[in-house]
Amino acid sequence: MKHTVLLTCICGLLFLCGCKSHTARNERPLEVMTFNIRLDAPSDSANNWKYRKDNICRMIAYYQPDLLGMQEVCHNQMEDLKQGLPQYTALGVGRDDGKEAGEYCPIFFNTGRFTLVEYGNFSLSEQPETIGIKGWDASYNRITTWAILQEKSNGKKLVFFNTHLDNDGAIARKEGVQLILNKIGEIAPGMPAVITGDFNCTPNEAPLQTLEKGGMENTAKTATVTYGPSWSFHDFGRLPAEERVLLDYVFATGGTKATRYRVIQDAPENGFLSDHCPVLVDLTLQ
Repeated sequence: MKHTVLLTCICGLLFLCGCKSHTARNERPLEVMTFNIRLDAPSDSANNWKYRKDNICRMIAYYQPDLLGMQEVCHNQMEDLKQGLPQYTALGVGRDDGKEAGEYCPIFFNTGRFTLVEYGNFSLSEQPETIGIKGWDASYNRITTWAILQEKSNGKKLVFFNTHLDNDGAIARKEGVQLILNKIGEIAPGMPAVITGDFNCTPNEAPLQTLEKGGMENTAKTATVTYGPSWSFHDFGRLPAEERVLLDYVFATGGTKATRYRVIQDAPENGFLSDHCPVLVDLTLQ
């Protein structure tokens, strides 16, 4: 009788372990994209937004990221994206007035997968609660949009930050990422975090090292499988290949497993999606 009970217990434990392992293996990855879509500039001529917007929406609908951070989004572009991507909830404000003026750094999340818990915006400056001011040595107002999201399937929460660092101010870039790290600790301490953005930094520059020292991992370095070019900025194809650089990144909390990383070099039949390539990463959060 004792042997039978012992055997039953062992079988039960093996079954539970097997179920747990099966669940872990089949946990749906989190697909995260960052994409600088290029503002709506009449000077872009054949690369103007009106010629690119439909292809951008089709590209996003094809890859179906769960989390999408975009940069250089003007208000009219924000409205076009909302209309073209009804499967997403869009969050963000213009960087000049906290409403509709100036570029957005919006977050789009898969409405079918997540419930919004809380969200907000702050400027990258010495006065983060004041939108519309330049920080440190920046040439432009800069903004970050963030959201706490809850998975509908399992109740797990994560915090998602999206930003665009200054192109000129080296101090502003370094202080900006430190501010983001501080905000993660303030808004969602202990919660898994994802940061997307155009950091205007190449891989070995100080702001990215600040993020890594702050406990975030650069998925371009940690992903199990990487594919695509080593650069993301190409200036609508005008830059020679040897001058193209990686400026767009996905960072995630330390310990997160990045399984796949890709710089998407897709282009429509005529023209380009943007002057940047999107970056797409598959993550399994711890």
